[in-house]
Amino acid sequence: MPETENGIFTGLFNPVVITILFIVLTTFVGAFIKGRQKDKCLKAFRDFIVTLEDASGKRIWGRLRVEATGLELQYTQPHDDADGHLESSYMLYKYEYGNISALVRFHDYLTEENLKRRDAELAKTYHPSWWRRSRRKLVNVFKTIRDSIMEVSNVLLSQAKKTTGAGGLLSTQDKYVSQMKNEVIGSVDTSYEPLLEKYIGHRVVTEFLHQEQPVELVGVLKDYTAEFLEILDVKYWTGNEDNRKKADIILPRKRAVVRHLAE
Repeated sequence: MPETENGIFTGLFNPVVITILFIVLTTFVGAFIKGRQKDKCLKAFRDFIVTLEDASGKRIWGRLRVEATGLELQYTQPHDDADGHLESSYMLYKYEYGNISALVRFHDYLTEENLKRRDAELAKTYHPSWWRRSRRKLVNVFKTIRDSIMEVSNVLLSQAKKTTGAGGLLSTQDKYVSQMKNEVIGSVDTSYEPLLEKYIGHRVVTEFLHQEQPVELVGVLKDYTAEFLEILDVKYWTGNEDNRKKADIILPRKRAVVRHLAE
């Protein structure tokens, strides 16, 4: 009996078995997180009529639907394209987000119900309740703790590889450990950003590449994620010469930065 138990024990800690378990665990963790991860800024415009402007200046208009793998603009009515195909929506996949110049919610296009919904968002941003402020502070605390834990775990794992008998085994699983950590980190929109956090709900000046030309937009900073900034109450180009209209906008952080406080 002892030999059998030892055999089972040895089998469980066989590097091949552990590698297989790591692969299975990584797959499940990744699938679970990716299936639920949606950008917070994009979700704020969900079900609104928005205009998607790409880096070339092309514009597409429709009701926004957001999924973990991308977004879809559902046209208010189907139409034929230049090749005669009947189309009723436009889909942009997550790996194509780098081509986004801006997502614009023009106030003129909003229904009365959605305009009220949008005005309620602005009021909450300008005058957040005690619960809203407390919840955001608590989330930021957890983000900071998460970042610290990840740093400590990296140090401990590195030391374990050097000083313990399991060092060789840990090294063989390093690829899968790193993959799981990246999945977990990526599940949070962004780490706490003190430079932006203190100006949530304030009017700011945002520098932005509009058709590859630097411009400035003034509006209320509502939120931010790792990929996007959400700014309310700006004046944005309608596409008709230099005509601008009131709008709310989501800008990629690769093309835009908050530069000044505007109050």
